[in-house]
Amino acid sequence: MQQNKKALAAVIGANFIFGSNYAVVKYITPSMIHPFALNLVRVVVSIVLFGFMLLYKPSNKKIDRKDFPRFILCALTGVVINQIFFIKGLSLTTAIHSSLLSLGTPIFISIIAFWMLKEGFSLIKAAGLALGISGAAILVLSKDHGVSGSNVLLGDLLVLINAISYAFYLVLVRPLMLKYSGIQVLLWIFLIGILGILPLGLNPLLQTNWAAFDPGHFLALGFVAIGATFLAYTLNLYSISAIGASATGAFIYTQPVFAAIIATAFAGEHFTLTKAFSAVLIFAGVYLANFKK
Repeated sequence: MQQNKKALAAVIGANFIFGSNYAVVKYITPSMIHPFALNLVRVVVSIVLFGFMLLYKPSNKKIDRKDFPRFILCALTGVVINQIFFIKGLSLTTAIHSSLLSLGTPIFISIIAFWMLKEGFSLIKAAGLALGISGAAILVLSKDHGVSGSNVLLGDLLVLINAISYAFYLVLVRPLMLKYSGIQVLLWIFLIGILGILPLGLNPLLQTNWAAFDPGHFLALGFVAIGATFLAYTLNLYSISAIGASATGAFIYTQPVFAAIIATAFAGEHFTLTKAFSAVLIFAGVYLANFKK
């Protein structure tokens, strides 16, 4: 019982961090640091911290050569495409839009599992897919006052690509998580992923005007690099080990709630009726797409 309480606190904490991350990223990108530079900082810090964790608790399991293609695909979908499109998209759109569109990941997982793993695809899942896509379409095509419409549209599309890429990652990484330790898998994925992040992020990072940063900006950077990557991933890994992947994954639905509260209170965003209607459609779509008797 005590372990379940700790796991519950861990998964709520992780999703609160993920939900808050939307507004925090908006605070420093693109005004203070280029999105690609932020990606590079985030990945480098994660590699260092996950490396220290693996040194503290080493794994004797060697990586099989036959698993390297899957590691590369996981790095491409879970780090390179996922990180680049998420941060860049979020810098163009709003925190509320991004958090709601990211909920499309469970829907895309159902589609990918049907395609790659030959899992069943019922009429209920089809209805969920239709509802989820309808909600996302309304959100993408709606105008957000106070923000450039063309930028919001492009940002929303990039966030959707991020959600699709992350769904591929979650399907591809499952066999690796069953075979190796979670920290070992994450470290290798980030080590391979930095090869795709480095060429895009190095020059913008070198051009960053660090002298213009105040303590609040450095705090936000630390939150994104350490809190929303290393700490949140570690909390999720603990939760998965204690209460399972399905129960941990269910808490993704709390992220838009946290994101909307933070963005409304501190980032000056507004939660309109259109966003509420889109949220209802997306939530209903996610529920039906993952419905089990």
